[in-house]
Amino acid sequence: MKTIKEIVESDTIKFILSGGKGGVGKTSCAGALAVLSAKRGLRTLVLSTDPAHSLSDSFAQDLSGGEPVPVKGFDNLWGMEIDTEKGMQEFQETLGSGAAGPDMQMASNLLGDMSGMSPPGSDEAMAFGKILEFIEDSSYDRVIFDTAPTGHTLKLLELPDLLDSWLGKVLTLRQRLGPMMAGLRSMLGGGGEQEETAWQMLQNTKDKIRMARIELSDPDTTQFVVVTIPEAMAVFETQRLLGSLNAWHIPASNIIINQLIPENLECKFCSSRRNMQQRNLRDIRDLFNDMNITEVPLFDNEIRGIEGLSELGAILNKG
Repeated sequence: MKTIKEIVESDTIKFILSGGKGGVGKTSCAGALAVLSAKRGLRTLVLSTDPAHSLSDSFAQDLSGGEPVPVKGFDNLWGMEIDTEKGMQEFQETLGSGAAGPDMQMASNLLGDMSGMSPPGSDEAMAFGKILEFIEDSSYDRVIFDTAPTGHTLKLLELPDLLDSWLGKVLTLRQRLGPMMAGLRSMLGGGGEQEETAWQMLQNTKDKIRMARIELSDPDTTQFVVVTIPEAMAVFETQRLLGSLNAWHIPASNIIINQLIPENLECKFCSSRRNMQQRNLRDIRDLFNDMNITEVPLFDNEIRGIEGLSELGAILNKG
C-alpha cells in the first residue's frame, strides 16, 4: 500500500487520479501532486476533466483551449483543461468521414444522430478518450487527472466496460452482416476500403479500451487519490467512491482529509466547527483504517499559483 510520498517518488506510476465530492479541493491536490512530480524531474501533465474547470485558477494561469500549456516556471510541467465541445466536434467529423458505406452507416445509426448536440456522458467520454490517448503517448512520464465530482467520475470509470460491450456488439453485428453488406456494396458499385479502415479503427479502439482497463487496475501504474473533508455528506460520498473503485479494481490507498480547522479557543464558531470536524475525523479513521490518511489544515488564503501549490505539496509529501 503506497503512501502519497511513495506514489510521487515512484518511477513506474504514470497515472494519478484525484477525485471526490465537489468543493473538497480535488483540483488543488491534483495541482500540488503535479508540482511535486515536476520538481522530482518527471515530465508531467496535469489535466482537468471537470466540466466546471478550476485548474487555471489553481495555477493562476490560463490553461484552457483543450491543448497542453506549459506551466510558467517549469520546463517539464504542462496543464490542460479538456475542451468537451471541441473534442466532440472532432469525434463527429471523424465519424462522418468514416461512415461512407452502407455497413458503416448502419454502425453510425446505432450511435444515434449526434449532429448539433453532445450525447449524454460526453464529458466522461472525452476524459476517457484522453486516458486512451496518453496510455500510448510517451511524451509525459506522468499524467495527473483532476476529475469531476464523484457522480461524473463514476460514469468515467464505468465507461471501459460500457464501451467494450458496445463495440463488441457493433463488431459482432458487422461480422454477421458482412456477406450481405459486401453484396450490397457490389450492387451499388461502392468500394470497401474506406469501410474496412473505419471498422479496423473500431477494433483498434476496442483493443485500446481493454489495455486501459489493465493499466487502470495496475497499482504499479495507476493510483487514485481520494480527497474529502470531515463532513458527513463528504464521508458518505467517499464510501460510495471507494466502493466503486474497489469493484472496478482501481488502486486507491490514500485519502486526503482537507480543510481541517485549527484550534482557536478565542473563536466560539471556530471551536464549534472544529469539534464537529474532529468527530467526523474519528469516524473517517475508523471507517478507512486500512488506508493512508493525510490531514491538511484549512489555509488562511486561497491556494493559487506555484507557491501555494508547493506549500500544499509539502504537506501531502509527508503522507
